[in-house]
Amino acid sequence: MKFDFEAELWIWEARRSDNWTFVRLPVEVSEEIHDLTAAGPRRGFGSLRVRVTIGASSWQTSIFPASDGAYVLPVKRAVRKAEDLDAGDTATVTVELLDL
Repeated sequence: MKFDFEAELWIWEARRSDNWTFVRLPVEVSEEIHDLTAAGPRRGFGSLRVRVTIGASSWQTSIFPASDGAYVLPVKRAVRKAEDLDAGDTATVTVELLDL
């Protein structure tokens, strides 16, 4: 299952010096993913394996549940550089669940 959305890149405050950069999946997308995966096995920290596309860049990673119920997606430095993205920019994101 694939989900397309736009989201702003932000830096995780607890790791600001390391520039850990994320996007937050929209609430509606997060709820649908939770419903689709609720019965399945979870990986560490409740993560789910995904394939992500931003611009011409695609990679495999995991999304992680946040305290507000949404999922967050780490965006690698190499992708940010290739797509000319910084914290505060908005990206068009495609997330495909791999463990359904």
